Amino acid sequence: MVEKRKPIHVLEAVNRVMTRLHTSGIEKIPLEEAGGRWLAEPVIADEAVPPFDRSPFDGFAVRSSDTTDASREHPVTLRVIETVGAGHIAGKVPGPGEAVRVMTGTIMPEGTDAIVMFELTKEAEDGSSMTISRSFASDDNVVKKGEEMLKGDEVLASGQRIHAGITAALATFGYAKVTVAKKPRVGVFATGTELLEPGDKLEPGKIRNSNAPMVVEQLKEAGAEPKYFGQLPDDFDHCYEQVTDVLGEVDALITTGGVSVGDFDFLPAIYEKLGAEVLFNKVAMRPGSVTTVAFKDEKPLFGLSGNPSACFVGFELFAAPWVKKAMGAGKPYLKQTKAVLGKSFPKPNPFTRFVRGHASFENGSHTVIPAGLDKSQVVTSLALSNALIVLPGGTRGFEAGDEVDVFLLRGDGGSAFYEPVKERRT
Repeated sequence: MVEKRKPIHVLEAVNRVMTRLHTSGIEKIPLEEAGGRWLAEPVIADEAVPPFDRSPFDGFAVRSSDTTDASREHPVTLRVIETVGAGHIAGKVPGPGEAVRVMTGTIMPEGTDAIVMFELTKEAEDGSSMTISRSFASDDNVVKKGEEMLKGDEVLASGQRIHAGITAALATFGYAKVTVAKKPRVGVFATGTELLEPGDKLEPGKIRNSNAPMVVEQLKEAGAEPKYFGQLPDDFDHCYEQVTDVLGEVDALITTGGVSVGDFDFLPAIYEKLGAEVLFNKVAMRPGSVTTVAFKDEKPLFGLSGNPSACFVGFELFAAPWVKKAMGAGKPYLKQTKAVLGKSFPKPNPFTRFVRGHASFENGSHTVIPAGLDKSQVVTSLALSNALIVLPGGTRGFEAGDEVDVFLLRGDGGSAFYEPVKERRT
């Protein structure tokens, strides 16, 4: 007997998953290994930045009072008493009518309060003096101590993913070791005896397994530690045994395929035998309506569709946010924005449809077009996509020029998930 499933709305499905969160714990790792990890605590300035008043460029440190009467008609000449490079401190204190030649980053010499760029001076051939034709006020061209950050200030909040810019900040504030969230361990199974591995030669009735490598890479992009356990054959007892064997090794488990209602789709029955709590087994969306999520002892079991595009979308909407939030991410969801549809999409949408698309940003706005064929089994559209076009349920298609909602697949995430327009009730 075919199981009758009642679809729930996308937002409700996301919320059901995200209320059952796992905390992955924290660890300290060397700064050079921290790229791509998630900050598990705020970054605090251990000193003011900059730690002293300094010169922002090559020039002369002067006493501003010596320049008060300088003009084009009445230039002022100052004697240069010393040259100081960055990382060194002036050994002399200039008196009236004296200046110090400094390089970018040099600490301001005692007694000086302004910097004159080389380009605004005329130096004597022997470097013993320089002449200026305009006045300077106190603190002109001086980078002040603590101008960027004061000691004890919060530089970065926790929950951010470490990139090159954050690495620079961590180094600046003395973080040789960084406290980061541990990576959740996520297992991956692909189901179906029809599957071949990527290096296998094609055989009649067989297809290469693209879902598992794709999901493993998606997990890496989300920041998790994936472990591929191989393929599950179309045999219930074997599937059940393998799933139970690995549950103790992981924080979450993802299966691709086997969640529909065919004769060899065993995952729903496996969840039942495990005593897992099924949060939902059908979502009012295309592709991926049969996406199923269950929990066994607070471990999520993500049952994703066997169709590549449906599998991809299901992961991005449900598994990726859970993984990122487990690591304390402040923005675990896909970033949402508006875009102009660059090509008509005439398909009617009984459920909200997530169309693989390519978005470009020009002249201050996004334009998006569908990428390849919009069929759940199509793989090539995924390679061309950097966005999901969100077309709400209950609509009869969209025309080029219409404004649509899009989820951006890469870059900064979003702090919340919003279903752009309510789907038509089913």
